[in-house]
Amino acid sequence: MPDKSKIAILSTVANFELYQKTSLYFPEGIQKFVIDGRNGMHGLSSIIYMMRKLKNKGIEWLVMADEDVIFYESDIVFSIVDNMQTNNITICGARDGGDIAHRNQNPFVINTFFSVVNLADVFKIWNKKEMLKHQYIKPNEFGDNLKELAFSFDENSLYEPYYCFYFWLRRKSKHFLFLDAIMDNDGIANYLEFDNVQFLCHTWYARAYGNNKKHTDRINKHLKKLDDKLVDKLYTKPIVFKHKTFYFVKKLNKYYKRVLMKLNV
Repeated sequence: MPDKSKIAILSTVANFELYQKTSLYFPEGIQKFVIDGRNGMHGLSSIIYMMRKLKNKGIEWLVMADEDVIFYESDIVFSIVDNMQTNNITICGARDGGDIAHRNQNPFVINTFFSVVNLADVFKIWNKKEMLKHQYIKPNEFGDNLKELAFSFDENSLYEPYYCFYFWLRRKSKHFLFLDAIMDNDGIANYLEFDNVQFLCHTWYARAYGNNKKHTDRINKHLKKLDDKLVDKLYTKPIVFKHKTFYFVKKLNKYYKRVLMKLNV
């Protein structure tokens, strides 16, 4: 069993109402961190920010889970960490293409709704400028066997700006563990499986929770399956990181790029 004191879970949260409900089922005995995403921070920006905020905190293994992820068997996370430790694996998660019906993007990288990261390993080589140069894909670069994937995918997709982080790690010869995804009957939610156990459900559409009846009811249906596990569970506040100037810096950068385009620079 890995040392829980060196494991943490991080969520980039846009909907704190949903987070207060789903975080009750998070793996127990580990530190909880949140990046406040209500200012638009997510994806690549969130990854870069987490690398800055978690430096020198003694975290060796980081679980990344969005607020619309519901853990059914949260202790499986520790089995995943143990497996990664044994097999020298740096990143674990579900492919962003081919494994989930409505995610038909690049199959060589993961979708960030859930992942486990050997953070200590990544910190050893971390170079932001170098990483950002890896938003490209070469034909036949990776040797993954994609024949068993159930859904369509695009091997050349650069759909998500955060792909560069995972391409960079793969080009650094870091090993990935791709988890199997199983679709729910609603055609939207998916489960992730490890060692034949469906241990979490990703409901999707976190931002719609509490605002859109269809998605609120759908997510509540998945939460209701775990009502019996709520006994003696109390919400504990995470450590929250908020980049107070992120929104304004982002707006300024967009304005600057528009000016450059008009000037044909």
